[in-house]
Amino acid sequence: MQGEIRIAVALIVRDNGDTLLVRKRGIPVYLQSGGRIEGTETPKATLAREMHEELGLKIPPSRMTPFGCFEAQAANVPDHIVVAHVFRVHLHDELITPAAEIEETVWVPINEAPALPLAPLTRDHILTLYWQMQFGEDPHDRREARTTAA
Repeated sequence: MQGEIRIAVALIVRDNGDTLLVRKRGIPVYLQSGGRIEGTETPKATLAREMHEELGLKIPPSRMTPFGCFEAQAANVPDHIVVAHVFRVHLHDELITPAAEIEETVWVPINEAPALPLAPLTRDHILTLYWQMQFGEDPHDRREARTTAA
């Protein structure tokens, strides 16, 4: 039986549609900023705390738009799934300052993200849905069409 980890994460985007991905120390894949929901904390309170700790951002809950709730294999905890409350956060000119366990941050155009090693939640749910919202198609269908044509 798999354990369950409740988390809140942010699909952080900027005006040109690029999305911010982070790589945490000791983890070889990219994912969204966020973390575990502690005690009676709400998902938005968790996300506000985590974005401040990880990226130096002070984003009020009013700027967090619900994006969905998804389940996926945990990227860094064997035999566990994450239940993720995902919020879209649009940044304007805020400065990102990686801190805590964040080893790397990268702004990525959505069409280039599949070339990166991505956490299951990021790859299979968050960026897939974001891609569909941007382009009106499933990115997996696009990859299959290229493979078939070759």
